[in-house]
Amino acid sequence: MEDQQEPPLRARTQIQNRVLLLTICAAGIGGTFQFGYNLSIINAPTWHIQEFTNETWQARTGKPLPAHLVLLVWSLIVSLYPLGGLFGALLAGPMAITLGRKKSLLVNNVFVVAAAILFGFSRKAGSFEMIMLGRLLVGVSAGVSMNVQPMYLGESAPKELRGAVAMTSAIFTALGIVMGQVVGLREFLGGPQAWPLLLASCLVPGVLQLFSLPLLPESPRYLLIDRGDTEACLTALQQLRGTRNVAGELEELEEERAACQGCHTWRPWELFQHQALRRQVTSLVVLGSAMELCGNDSMYAYASSVFREVGVPEEKVQYAIIGTGSCELLTAIVSCVAIEKVGRRALLMGGYCLMTCWGSIFTVALCLQSSLRWMPYLATTCIFAFILSFGVGPAGVTGILATELFDQTARPAAYMVCGALMWTMLFLVWLGFPFIMEGLSHFLYVPFLGVCVCGAIYTGLFLPETKGKTFLEISEELHRLNFPRRAQGPTWKGPEVILSTEL
Repeated sequence: MEDQQEPPLRARTQIQNRVLLLTICAAGIGGTFQFGYNLSIINAPTWHIQEFTNETWQARTGKPLPAHLVLLVWSLIVSLYPLGGLFGALLAGPMAITLGRKKSLLVNNVFVVAAAILFGFSRKAGSFEMIMLGRLLVGVSAGVSMNVQPMYLGESAPKELRGAVAMTSAIFTALGIVMGQVVGLREFLGGPQAWPLLLASCLVPGVLQLFSLPLLPESPRYLLIDRGDTEACLTALQQLRGTRNVAGELEELEEERAACQGCHTWRPWELFQHQALRRQVTSLVVLGSAMELCGNDSMYAYASSVFREVGVPEEKVQYAIIGTGSCELLTAIVSCVAIEKVGRRALLMGGYCLMTCWGSIFTVALCLQSSLRWMPYLATTCIFAFILSFGVGPAGVTGILATELFDQTARPAAYMVCGALMWTMLFLVWLGFPFIMEGLSHFLYVPFLGVCVCGAIYTGLFLPETKGKTFLEISEELHRLNFPRRAQGPTWKGPEVILSTEL
C-alpha cells in the first residue's frame, strides 16, 4: 500500500518544488535582482557620466563645470538611488495591502520602464538631469520590490522551507550585482558609447517579470486573512503545493485568521507604541541598521576606490569588482541551503563575527602596506573574505525578520519601517563613505567593525530562533519574551493578545 502511494507523493513534491521555483524566479527577477543590478551598473560608466555632465554643462553655458561640482553631481546621481528607495519603501506597505503582494510587484515595473526610457535617451537629449531622475525612479522600484518580494515569498512558502525561500532574495540580489558587474565591463556595455544602453538595460528583468509573474498565484495568507477569500486561498494553496489535499495548512491559516479577527492594519508609527511588539521592533531596528552600517554596501558603491587604496592595478580593478559580487552570490547560495539546518541566529552571529575578524586584519594590512610588499594582497583577500562573511548571514537572514517576527496585520508596516531604515542608512553611508576614507585613511573600517560587534552581541542575547516554527508559534514565544512576568500564566491563545494591542 505504501509503495502504491509513493509515486503520487513524489510527483506532488516535484510539482510543489517546480511551482515554488517558478514563483521565486518570477518574483526575484524583477525584485531584488533588479536592486542588485542597478546597484552595480552605475559604477561601470562613472567616468563617462562625469564627462557627459561636464560636456552638457559646457554646451549650455559655454564654460566647463568646475571639478568639484562635477563630483557633486555624480554624488547626487549615486545618492538618488537610496533616496528613491526610501520613497519606495514607504509606498510598499500601502501597495501590498491594497493591491496584494503579486500585483504590487507587477505595477512596480512602471517605475522601471520610465527610468529605462530616461536613461536610453539622456545622451541624445543632452540632459544629465534625465539620469538623475531615472536613478530616483529605479530607486523607488527597488524600495517597493525589496519589501514586497520577501513578504510574498515568505507568505507563499511552507513553514519547513520558509527560511530557504526567503533567503533567495539575497541570492537574486547577489546575482543582480554580478550580472551588472559583468555587463558593465568595458568589453561589453561599459564603454564610452554604450553606457546609456547599460543604464537602460534594467528594462530587461522588468519585462521578464511582467510576462512570468501573472501565471503564478497570489499569497494565500493575503487572500484569506486580508481579503477573506477562502476559495481563492484554497486554489492558490493547491497550485503552490501540487495537491488538492491542503486541509492541514488551510486550518493553520484559519487559526491565524481568527487571531487577527477584528484587528485593524497597523500603521508604521503604531509599532513603536505597544509593549507587545517591543522585542520585534527592537530587533528590526538594531539588525536592520547593522546590516547597512556594517560597511558591506560601501564596497559596491565605491569598490574601485577601495581596490585602488589597497594597490590593485588600474587595469585589473574592474575584474576585482566582479569578484566581490561573486563572493556574495556564493555564500548566499550556501546560506540558502544551510539556513533550515543551522538556524537564523547562528548564521547572523557567525557572519558578524567573521566580518569583525576580517575587517580587523584588513585595517592592519592597510597600515602596513607601505612597509611590506605583500600587504596589499592580504588587504584585497580580506575584502573578499569580508563580503563572503556578509553573505553568510546578514545579507539574507536580516530580510526574513519582518516576515517571521510580525503577524499578518503588522507585517506590511514592519516592512515599511525596515525599508525606510535600510534606505536611509544606505544613503548616509554612500554619502559619508568618501569623507570617512579621506578622514580616517587606513582606519576607514574601524567604525564599521564596532557595528559588526554590536550586531553579533544583540543577535546572541536577544534574537529568538524561528527555524521550523509556524507564525503562531513564533508569536507565542515573542509574547513570552515581551511579557516575562506573565510567562507562568495561562497559555497564550492569540486573539486576546492581539486585541489587547488596540488599547
